[in-house]
Amino acid sequence: MAASEPVTLAQIAKRAGVHISTVSRALALNSTGVGLGTATRIRAIAEEMGYHPDPAASALRTRRSGALGIIVPRITDYVLARIYESADDAAHAHGYTTLVANSNDDPELRMERLEKMLARRVEGFLIGDARLDGDDLVQALKRRGIPYVLVNRRLRGHPSVTTDDVRGGRLAGEHLIGLGHRNVGVIAGPEYASTCVERTHGFVERFLSAGINVPDSCVQPSAPDAEGGHAAAAALLTRHPEITALFAINDFAAIGAVGAARERGRIVGQDIAIIGYNDIPLMSWLPVPMSSICSPMDDMGRRGSEALHDILTGIDREPELLEPTLAARDSTLHVQL
Repeated sequence: MAASEPVTLAQIAKRAGVHISTVSRALALNSTGVGLGTATRIRAIAEEMGYHPDPAASALRTRRSGALGIIVPRITDYVLARIYESADDAAHAHGYTTLVANSNDDPELRMERLEKMLARRVEGFLIGDARLDGDDLVQALKRRGIPYVLVNRRLRGHPSVTTDDVRGGRLAGEHLIGLGHRNVGVIAGPEYASTCVERTHGFVERFLSAGINVPDSCVQPSAPDAEGGHAAAAALLTRHPEITALFAINDFAAIGAVGAARERGRIVGQDIAIIGYNDIPLMSWLPVPMSSICSPMDDMGRRGSEALHDILTGIDREPELLEPTLAARDSTLHVQL
């Protein structure tokens, strides 16, 4: 036999003097229907012959691939990468492999990626790019009975593991109110993402509860990156130069806002406060360490994977909200009003 040719079940069966179905059962994880002595002997023969299971053939035979799909807007985003890594670790602990795809928040592309994963017999999905503006992908999964859990973003009525982003927005608002800010702006991100909508809502609501109105003109939609944060902050500070504090719906948008403030002669941490969201490690190492709301990224991925495992095994899971916390640093703590 050429070294490049894979060892087959039929060859093992011939060497062991048993039927091929016996070999198949003996090499399965639970060895159902095969005596311990026979299973042990067959496995020893298979190892001696250099047998390696064919995952594709096994998937066709069992209709199970042992693979989970993970769809995120962009894997280069630090937060999404952390969520993916912890989700992948938890999936492997339950015996699954993972396939990850970027959707770039493009509705057509994400459906295309979904169908390609389904063609590979992916058994369930973690969805990190749910959309509030009509989510055909999530509805398709639900309609087709394919198990899924939303992570990071959420939709009402669907299984999810996310940060309590309304609470996180309130924490940011409470922090700035406590420091004496009354003229604030919000870099609000895209309106199709629950993270952005809920963080903005919690922030504005906290100011309203303190008797302070945040006008619509002080809430600027943006792309969820540094460039978007720069553009949004520039618009806000041009429109309302009296603003003394900015809340950005993620840390990269907050970093972009620093540049826009500097271009207008404002000094972050002295005459303008900026607070971000997620608390990526970079925030504490900036020239002016930046305040941020901490979201439990690792827990989100791990618990999302565990929730999907439960659903795959027939256990219902309710939506889960994880608690955010505040990391207060120089970008907000020492501003002179």
